[in-house]
Amino acid sequence: MPLRDAAEAIDRRVGDAVSAAVQAHHRRRLSRLGNAALDAPAGGWAEDAFQPRHGNTLELLIDGEHAFERMIESLGRAAEYVHITGWFLSPDFVMRDGSVPVVVRNLLAELAERVDVRVLLWAGAPVPLFRPSRRMARRTRSELVEAGIRCELDPRERPLHCHHEKTIVIDGREGFVGGIDLTSLSGDRRDSSRHPARAAIGWHDVTSIVTGPVVSDVAEHFALRWREVTGERVAVGAPDRAAGSSTVQLVRTVPEHVYRGLRQGSFGVLETYVRAIRSAERLIYIESQYLWSPEIVALLAEKLRNPPHDRFRMLLVLPGRPKGGTDDTRGALAELINADAGGGRVLACSLYAPAGSVADLIYVHAKVGVIDDRLLIVGSANLNDHSMFNDTEAALVTDDAELATATRHRLWAEHLECSIAEASGDATELIDQIWRPRSEDQFQRRRAGRPMTHRISRIDGASRRSARLLGPLQGLLVDG
Repeated sequence: MPLRDAAEAIDRRVGDAVSAAVQAHHRRRLSRLGNAALDAPAGGWAEDAFQPRHGNTLELLIDGEHAFERMIESLGRAAEYVHITGWFLSPDFVMRDGSVPVVVRNLLAELAERVDVRVLLWAGAPVPLFRPSRRMARRTRSELVEAGIRCELDPRERPLHCHHEKTIVIDGREGFVGGIDLTSLSGDRRDSSRHPARAAIGWHDVTSIVTGPVVSDVAEHFALRWREVTGERVAVGAPDRAAGSSTVQLVRTVPEHVYRGLRQGSFGVLETYVRAIRSAERLIYIESQYLWSPEIVALLAEKLRNPPHDRFRMLLVLPGRPKGGTDDTRGALAELINADAGGGRVLACSLYAPAGSVADLIYVHAKVGVIDDRLLIVGSANLNDHSMFNDTEAALVTDDAELATATRHRLWAEHLECSIAEASGDATELIDQIWRPRSEDQFQRRRAGRPMTHRISRIDGASRRSARLLGPLQGLLVDG
């Protein structure tokens, strides 16, 4: 219809204009800092980050049930200290059920009787319309302090942004870096990779456990933030001896002018994704809670307009209903679909837990990137402007191709509900012959009100361009 076509054309122009303004603003902001993250070349390690460390072991822990078991085991071995950062923490969160449940507050209180336990959390949203609020954060701190646990709240956030990283350092020997919060706020993190239907939202998430020299960098980052908040210096020992064969780099997002010890900030997460996407030849596989960074979307779209190989594919696993930013993500998908121009190279899926005639949404909270089965990124950063520019974030990057490949196989086996062997075939063929037809069939079933028979469903990539830019536009207004 001419009227509808005209409205869509106007909408695209508005969206393009806002996107260009946001990207220009971010470029000016980084330029003032002398930071070239947006111009990083294809491949290589991030320069705006800790140096890559050799001799590490890195293991991905997929979904909360598995991750919390490993955390409990590692925390139980602590001999000197436990240092934790988080977006939010629920003292009453049950990490493991049983005759004697393992509760966060109780576990940390027992540890605090024999080792130095410090917890550093975001101070909460100044405006009580958002959660966690300042009041909720203060209540958490009081509960932990009353239990003998040192806890501090970090209010040094940029306007309308937060401290979002999730790390644990144990004795300088082991570190956890990923996307899983120790909280029941907004959803049950203690879901399993089986994702049983529960008449409630399920939860898919990923964290990692690392040993070796790179743990000292995670410890140093904690020490920086703790010193800024409390004025106390935390001793960071020499890097631990080699524990494995993986080269691993800690990358961060730290906005400028937040910490005196890092006045220029750090945008290593952004630089890592810029380098990774530009270097991709055959496969970009991403799991993320959000997809509305104009810079990242532009890079992905360029890959689709000029695919580096006939068999190049891009597979995105995203929430069916993200907590905020739904239109932003749908619009980004529409932009990618338009850039693909019918090439069949891009597919975006969400996850569900079918149970007869109903299906429960599985919320995708993981933040994982796999490029060409040779590069792996895992951490707390989403592909939005919050994580790329404005929140504090932490992620680990490795060029361990064996681990990157194995991680993708494990994730695909979970999502496709098949064995590791079945998920280990050619990536392009699996996307074309299983992911795409199955997710399309399940999408049509959902739309027709028929029962789902599998976990994955295609996401509808149809939303107004201007609507998807509300999140980035908000960033433009408050960035400074």
